[in-house]
Amino acid sequence: MAALTLFDTPLLHRLRDSERILIAGAGGGFDLLSGLPIAFSLWERDKTVFLANLTFTPVTRTDARPVAPGLFEIDADTGGSASYFPEKHLAVWLRDHGHPDRVHLIRKGGPADIRAAYAWLARELRLDAVVLVDGGTDLLMTGDEAGLGTPVEDITSLLAANALDLPVKLAVCVGFGVDTYHGVCHAHFLENVSALAKLDAYHGVFSLLPGIPAVDSWLAAVDWVQRHTPGRESIVCASITDAARGEFGNHHSLSRTREKPTELFINPLMSMVWAFDLPAVATRVRYRNEIANTTTPFEVAAAIEAFRDTIPLRPHRPIPA
Repeated sequence: MAALTLFDTPLLHRLRDSERILIAGAGGGFDLLSGLPIAFSLWERDKTVFLANLTFTPVTRTDARPVAPGLFEIDADTGGSASYFPEKHLAVWLRDHGHPDRVHLIRKGGPADIRAAYAWLARELRLDAVVLVDGGTDLLMTGDEAGLGTPVEDITSLLAANALDLPVKLAVCVGFGVDTYHGVCHAHFLENVSALAKLDAYHGVFSLLPGIPAVDSWLAAVDWVQRHTPGRESIVCASITDAARGEFGNHHSLSRTREKPTELFINPLMSMVWAFDLPAVATRVRYRNEIANTTTPFEVAAAIEAFRDTIPLRPHRPIPA
């Protein structure tokens, strides 16, 4: 592999020799959309890119095609819920703009279920790389932080992707600051980034800037999906896209937040993409053994809470202003 230069994006540099790459949403819902700038950039480089998402869609009430236990495939023509089916709306936008519209949906389940789904994808799609994307930053929480955000889906996906035997496995976070409303202490996130840097597992940050074709396509795709999910739009995605467009402070582009007495802090840090070696992130999850043999998301959540009851937690600390 050629040497990295100051003018390279370290994340894409690590994917330069990969040809069949899975971009996967870690936490369900709209997480996959935060990986679209990477997908569009890879398509520009003539890479074969596949899309998957841990889904919150009631997939058995759709026409999604089951391909393996807990794993489904959809495209722009798949029928389903009109009120909440972000993956289908994304597929329609992709087809209408000349991109592959195939998306895999991973149904929520226990660690073994999610591992099996990822194993099928790696085998059947003949992958040589996976990029796991979190809309937010709680993917980096190890277990002893003041708050973990919503770890059940994120960490189950993280450990499943880490189990794959692939030459390149990367983890990406987009949306610094949005998890404040889920109890995450962002000083702890930055502390965890520093720890990964000492392991040579931190691959830097780049900004999602309008005017770059891949970013413009992402903005348009997110707007389309948001418009087609009225009342259930993603606050995380809205915060990230608003930040990319230069909004600042208590800016509300969704009625969902405008109608609540919550003060937002939209800022440029939210539209930055943070990249890491996935195995290093997974290895730092302190409760990974405790959840390994759980069978349902409920059991995962209970095991995490039981683990946290046995260890000292890092006290919440502010980022100095």
